[in-house]
Amino acid sequence: GPRLALAAALLCSCTSPVADANSWWSLAMNPIQRPEMYIIGAQPVCSQLPGLSPGQRKLCQLYQEHMVFIGEGARSAIKECQYQFRQRRWNCSTVDNTSVFGRVMKIGSRETAFTYAVSAAGVVNAISRACREGELSSCGCSRTARPKDLPRDWLWGGCGDNVEYGYRFAKEFVDAKEREKNYVRGSEEQARMLMNLQNNEAGRRAVYKLADVACKCHGVSGSCSLKTCWLQLADFRKVGDLLKEKYDSAAAMRISRKGKLELVNNRFNMPTQEDLVYVDPSPDYCLRNETTGSLGTQGRLCNKTSEGMDGCELMCCGRGYDQFKSVQVERCHCKFHWCCYVKCKKCTEIVDQYVCK
Repeated sequence: GPRLALAAALLCSCTSPVADANSWWSLAMNPIQRPEMYIIGAQPVCSQLPGLSPGQRKLCQLYQEHMVFIGEGARSAIKECQYQFRQRRWNCSTVDNTSVFGRVMKIGSRETAFTYAVSAAGVVNAISRACREGELSSCGCSRTARPKDLPRDWLWGGCGDNVEYGYRFAKEFVDAKEREKNYVRGSEEQARMLMNLQNNEAGRRAVYKLADVACKCHGVSGSCSLKTCWLQLADFRKVGDLLKEKYDSAAAMRISRKGKLELVNNRFNMPTQEDLVYVDPSPDYCLRNETTGSLGTQGRLCNKTSEGMDGCELMCCGRGYDQFKSVQVERCHCKFHWCCYVKCKKCTEIVDQYVCK
């Protein structure tokens, strides 16, 4: 709408580079006051939030009530990243409250590509849901046109997730930090900026692509003589799964003299706007390295019988592993009692576990 156009104009006036040490991801780590707890238009709230670039602070001043949900989106993205990489050497660990993932994000690797994509997706997801739930004054239910393949006797008009607004707002907010940078054409800094913008867009499109029609039956005794349908976001786990597939097939890119990203290997197809790209090779993440931000895999649990990335050979990078026994308590021998509860016993089991040296 008009306010987003105004926000875009404000962002264009910001051209000074911003340090990469802090990120809007820190909104996930620091509690944000609910909108009703501060005065609308009070700038100090936005100036006190860590990690925002100048353009993002301007957006914060225009859309203060959105900030809570941006934080929620960032939290869901971090949680999803940690799930998707739980069995990898790099497991998406958070290291502080400002940069969140630490120095490792300064490397334009596949892992960084995924992190940017899933974070942008998290914002689209959270803002779209907040619109539907009436939490934001600038948006409401989805106004997506009726799908052409929907049966004629089904009603279209339930309150759907407003993925259109979520997409537009996330594009303005998340990309603001990149758009306000002004780097030399063909430089490594410009390559990284273009990489970030590409991966942000891929994340947003993943949410948009997976949104689908949901319907509810109406009628006497569940006869389903009438259906009401609306647009509904997919479970965020599906978004994470899709972006993990994109991570596995991410394209290696480099910057051209004309200031555009081009494939390192021309035998592959150019990535689409739904694909992830990277400009730097990944560290092996085997050893702790303060320069790269790698935490290493010492002390990580591994699977002795697995030949995958979670196996002790690969996880421990050939350094070997230590074995120890741990006590696990689980619910067992559960019985249903009429009516209506389930009663279980507690079973104790001693299991072998393995950690990397």
